[in-house]
Amino acid sequence: MDVYEALYTCRAMRRVRPDPVPLEVQARILDAAVRAPSGGNAQTWHFLLVDDASVKGQLALLYRDSMDQLWKTVYAPRIAAAAADPEDPESVQFEKIRRSADYLADHFADVPLFLFGFSQYDPSGGSIYPSVWSAQLAARAQGVGSALTSVLGFFHGDEACTILGVPSDEGWIMACCVSFGYPLGRWDVAPRRPVDEVSSRNRWGSPVGFQIPEPLWSPDGR
Repeated sequence: MDVYEALYTCRAMRRVRPDPVPLEVQARILDAAVRAPSGGNAQTWHFLLVDDASVKGQLALLYRDSMDQLWKTVYAPRIAAAAADPEDPESVQFEKIRRSADYLADHFADVPLFLFGFSQYDPSGGSIYPSVWSAQLAARAQGVGSALTSVLGFFHGDEACTILGVPSDEGWIMACCVSFGYPLGRWDVAPRRPVDEVSSRNRWGSPVGFQIPEPLWSPDGR
């Protein structure tokens, strides 16, 4: 697969089939992950794959509660704004994302594979996120969808770590949880705000120097 196709179409795929991800595909995903840059080549990361039904079942209860808490706290203003003006394009888009996130929460136990990324003594996650993104790109190249979330670690990190048997005295911090599975939806280029609206050059707010009204890669090669 062309690298730009992987980059441009690796969108969050929260709706996936329960079909298992073959071990050879899992091996490619993790092997790509460990090739990512590592500060000082310390490689202070640990990747925990979860496909056991009983473990997923325990985590599913915590994940569903985590999402409920997220909607009631961090996203409460956006939910209220969407309810006040449901026809606004931003409201429509937010509700689509909310339904997608809730779908994952409601079907957590049915997802065939999860990857939990742990970094040692690094609460920022900066030492592991490049490797996790490499894992997601490798999955995309294999036709496997993924979605990264940190909500479980935020609201129920200790309980989740206990279920997963994470050592409590070695400085391991749950950076993220990534779901993997063969998607029910289609691969596509995600709509985003144009680069020139979210970028600057030399000083904050100064023009970046170019405009990109449409994606520079498209499936038809334009």
